[in-house]
Amino acid sequence: MNVIVSNLNGSKFNNLDVDIIKSISGEFSAEEIVQSFSNFFFNRMFLDITSIENYTDINNMKKISVGLDVSKIILLLSDDPSINNDYISKLISMGIYNFARTEEEVKYLYDNPNSYKDVAHLQLINDNRVVDVVNTEEVPSTPVVDSSTVRVIGFNNVTYHAGATSLIYMLKKQLSRDYSVICIEVNKNDFMFFNDKDMVSCTINNLSNMISKYKDYNVILLDINGIKDAFKVCSDVIYLMESSTLMINKAYILDDKCFEKVMDKNVVLNKSLLDERDIKLLESESGIKFFSIIPNLNDRLSTHQELFPLLEKLGLYRKTN
Repeated sequence: MNVIVSNLNGSKFNNLDVDIIKSISGEFSAEEIVQSFSNFFFNRMFLDITSIENYTDINNMKKISVGLDVSKIILLLSDDPSINNDYISKLISMGIYNFARTEEEVKYLYDNPNSYKDVAHLQLINDNRVVDVVNTEEVPSTPVVDSSTVRVIGFNNVTYHAGATSLIYMLKKQLSRDYSVICIEVNKNDFMFFNDKDMVSCTINNLSNMISKYKDYNVILLDINGIKDAFKVCSDVIYLMESSTLMINKAYILDDKCFEKVMDKNVVLNKSLLDERDIKLLESESGIKFFSIIPNLNDRLSTHQELFPLLEKLGLYRKTN
């Protein structure tokens, strides 16, 4: 099922031959849109950019990208001059790859969604040079990680909103007591909201350069965000599941083999409110033996004893903590 959020250009959604479960029309704040759909199950969202109040301010698009799964959004752009190359480049940095200006493009993206490589040629780098992934000379090769100098631990969500970003932030604070730690997110910009100089963002094209830049650190915590090429640089990968029935059922409906794929992986049940009996039941139903269980945590605290079992299994726990 799909949803529509429309305004001035809503007529371009009129001839969509898809099932629509919910449609709203008008101008809404980014917060209102997130609040309306963050816990609403949908396959695709057709989002008219003019329905976002003050959409020319890129910060409002950041709120959308943080609050919703942008891989499900098809964004209909306007003809406003502010929606220029720089604006589109920033959309890509947020992970918004499916954007269109015409009805035909909207229909095409529904059946053929973009990945990063499809829009990477539109990405502007800091020196305003456009990187084209078709030109292999511009794409650095994936480094071989020397685990004797740096431990690269990747975090990948199995269920939606499993909490990778916040967990990495809390692990970073804990580990920084004993190790030099840097956090890197790939093709996202969520880390900017923590205002922490040791939490940085990059594109997949620049990941190898970033790994090399921080090779003298003890630990790199990497938010790989489902990006297959990023797995190659990891010493370890942690797969995160959220325990709510909504998120588990949603993941299974979208991919009925999602749990089978990670049965032999290090799966962590994150933000868990389950008791021991319910955890055992979930393990039985999913076929997964959890690597570690982490309850809901207050990310404002500097120390979380609940993280110690995971760190101990990773060989990073020091009793001086």
